[in-house]
Amino acid sequence: MQRYTTTGIVLARTDFGEADRILTFLTPDHGKVKAMAKGVRKSKAKLAGSIELFSVSDLTLIPGRSGIDTLISARLVKHYGNIVKDLGRTSLGFELLKMVNRAVEDAAEPAYFDLLRIGLEALDDKQIEQSLTDLWFRMQLLKLTGHSPNLDSDKSGAKLKISGTYSFHMDHMHFVPQLSDQGPYSAQHIKFLRLGFSAQRPKVLTRVSGVEALAGETQPLIQAMLNSYVRV
Repeated sequence: MQRYTTTGIVLARTDFGEADRILTFLTPDHGKVKAMAKGVRKSKAKLAGSIELFSVSDLTLIPGRSGIDTLISARLVKHYGNIVKDLGRTSLGFELLKMVNRAVEDAAEPAYFDLLRIGLEALDDKQIEQSLTDLWFRMQLLKLTGHSPNLDSDKSGAKLKISGTYSFHMDHMHFVPQLSDQGPYSAQHIKFLRLGFSAQRPKVLTRVSGVEALAGETQPLIQAMLNSYVRV
């Protein structure tokens, strides 16, 4: 019997019949995979504890003809248990799963799996403010989908200055210099965004002086970019 193995994170799940469940996994090597987990909702189901939400699991599946494979075994690799102990982190965890599920195609590249894994890992870390994990994740999702803003030069192509203020041109994804202090964004905001888009992990942002204010002031801009270009 043909089968394949991979590693997956559950993006979504739908109850099917009396005891089965259809799961959507994000994997590093097969993109998004839909699979039927038979009998998983029974009280003594062996698979249940190995495919929890906010977890990374090793999976063995049999390809299905209808686009839904069959999950035959699973082994829990890592469960980010702190997420479900906090209502705010749980809510954000579901939002991260939904964003990725909506944003990525079935043949998603491995970088999306890495992003989600690191995002859940950071959300599980109580020392990192969940708002920073949220903002970093959204920046990285923009970057992966090819919609990073221009953080080097302004509308005219001139290098962004270390003084002055700017507005942002959403259609062209670049900053526009403003007279005096009339612009909503300063060089500090731009510097913070550069760090956020380049950081491999959200914990890097915790080292920035005044990070809470900078994050709060740039979050609406990042969300506006996502709404315009990624539709999440």
